[in-house]
Amino acid sequence: MADYYETLGVEKTASFEEIKRAFRVKAMSCHPDHHAGDPEAEKKFKELAEAYEVLKDDEKRATYDRVGHEAFKAGMGGAGGFQGGFGGFDFSGAGFEDLFAEMFGMRRGRPRGGKAQGADVRYDLDVTLEEAYHGLKKKINVNTYVACDACHGVGGEGLDTCGTCGGMGVVRQRQGFFVMETTCPVCHGTGKVIKKPCKACSGTGRVRKKRDLEITIPAGVDTGVRMRLAGEGDVAPNGGSAGDMYVFINVQPHKLFERQGDNLYVTVPVPMVTAALGGEVFVPTLDGKGENYTLKAGLQSGTQVKIKGKGMPVLKSDRFGDLYVTFRVETPTNLTGEQKELLKKFDNLSKKNSTLCEDFKNLVSKIFG
Repeated sequence: MADYYETLGVEKTASFEEIKRAFRVKAMSCHPDHHAGDPEAEKKFKELAEAYEVLKDDEKRATYDRVGHEAFKAGMGGAGGFQGGFGGFDFSGAGFEDLFAEMFGMRRGRPRGGKAQGADVRYDLDVTLEEAYHGLKKKINVNTYVACDACHGVGGEGLDTCGTCGGMGVVRQRQGFFVMETTCPVCHGTGKVIKKPCKACSGTGRVRKKRDLEITIPAGVDTGVRMRLAGEGDVAPNGGSAGDMYVFINVQPHKLFERQGDNLYVTVPVPMVTAALGGEVFVPTLDGKGENYTLKAGLQSGTQVKIKGKGMPVLKSDRFGDLYVTFRVETPTNLTGEQKELLKKFDNLSKKNSTLCEDFKNLVSKIFG
């Protein structure tokens, strides 16, 4: 039989945390859930579990360090040793289940007589960008399980011990050498069944009902934000508690603004003359006020500026993002004859003091010959 320290791959001076960590890593590689029906994986896992059971306990470990495997052979029953040794260790007992719960966070069945908790409910809510900006109170209509009024949620009159689980509230299922406990599907973990079921709810203690809820949507919410409404989910059967409701926010696209995080982006058209000479243009803002922005002469199409603090509110904060404005210079269309003549005169005059186009032509000629 392999040395327990070698089985776990630790030194004899290893601390409890080192032993625990080594077992966790090695056990995951041959966990029965990932290797169903593999006898070699099952054997390896049993060896790891046996080694961990001994070395995690100070008294058992001290006995093992003094005597070795002999301390745990059948008939010796050393201090804290396994009665019956490796072959007699019960891997389906409570101790082994506790080992799983400790190492892998696996939840065992509901305690006997415990009340079940209802399911959580998801609700998807569309809001406009303006609503996300200002925040609001909004009524939503939900369809969930609620306690039956006729029987006050208990399901009927009189109680008998549940025949499915024998009053335990849990049922056991064997998977290889591992036994799983799950909440009894008949009594829902209570261990009892109704003698005289309520006709209104068929003995379940709950009925589906549409109801209105008012929720507060904070300013600055974005798509993907999840809001939890405690106790507003489905009520569990037969007097159990209610689950929670999770409202998932979806902010709809806007016709004018584009949102990126806490910042907003907008494109503003600028008349050609204003772009050339400079002047004021109106820039819309999501608060509905807008503001006049002064442009310098010679604005080029595609120029972007940042207006601080005119973006979205930062969720759970008194800060705001920024507004990025891209200016697009408009080229006039449907010109009159007089307008065309004026533009031709302007073009002739511009050629005398503008070298940009000539420089571009020269560059093209230089590149392509």
